[in-house]
Amino acid sequence: MADLPKFDRMFHQAVRTRLAALLYRQASSFSDLKAALAITDGNLDAHLRKLSAAGYLHSEMVVEGRPRTVYSLSPSGVNAFEAYLDALEDLLDLSRPPE
Repeated sequence: MADLPKFDRMFHQAVRTRLAALLYRQASSFSDLKAALAITDGNLDAHLRKLSAAGYLHSEMVVEGRPRTVYSLSPSGVNAFEAYLDALEDLLDLSRPPE
């Protein structure tokens, strides 16, 4: 029997998977992330803090008119998320019946 892939628990949670997918594609503001994920301020803040504590998040204050914080995955966050995506692909490959 094939070994099952191991998942990074930081990303293996529905909101953080979706959050990381958004940040993997492009940096985004808090309000853009909140709207895209349709979650509360507190919920988003909690997930951002968890990603930050893991070293997976970068934040930057941007002043374009009104100051706002823009979030992106850190280099280690990009690497970890790519490894997570690879693990998901491995699991999908294992779950397909042989031809």
